[in-house]
Amino acid sequence: MAAKSKAAKRKGRGGIERITTCLAFKDRAEEAVRFYVSVFPNSKIVGLTRSEGDGPIPKGKLMGAEFRLLGREFTAFDGGPAFSFSIGMSLMVTCRTQAEIDRLWETLSRGGEKGPCGWLTDKFGVSWQVVPVALGRMLSDPRHGNSEAVMAAMLKMTKLEIEPLERAYRER
Repeated sequence: MAAKSKAAKRKGRGGIERITTCLAFKDRAEEAVRFYVSVFPNSKIVGLTRSEGDGPIPKGKLMGAEFRLLGREFTAFDGGPAFSFSIGMSLMVTCRTQAEIDRLWETLSRGGEKGPCGWLTDKFGVSWQVVPVALGRMLSDPRHGNSEAVMAAMLKMTKLEIEPLERAYRER
């Protein structure tokens, strides 16, 4: 019976195994991967593959990196000048404490650009959102708090501050 349910589950997915975020850098992919792995706990480089120079990627350039951030799988490679990142795609990091928001905000934005509402672009051009874990609840639960006040407070911030957001949520 267990084998049948596993097969049924696989069939329902259409044979799809998983979705993995792939970051295609102009260059410096290996530097970025090493940086990200150093920033987040439970993170590691799983493997690096370099070009032999027999294709469009120059010899020695990173053809592929497999790595984990907070246990989640990612891949990356150096794609050349045709590749760039956009703020339309970001990596969202939810944090339990202000200290962790502060640490990640400063570390990830160093050499990059700080934006509004917890958004930043790192020195490699990747967009990030650094947000409190409770933000989703505060913005989507108007019955128990003041979601409009939370949104108004958030729109005035660059780095998100938990205490002012919680105060706004408790406003009536």
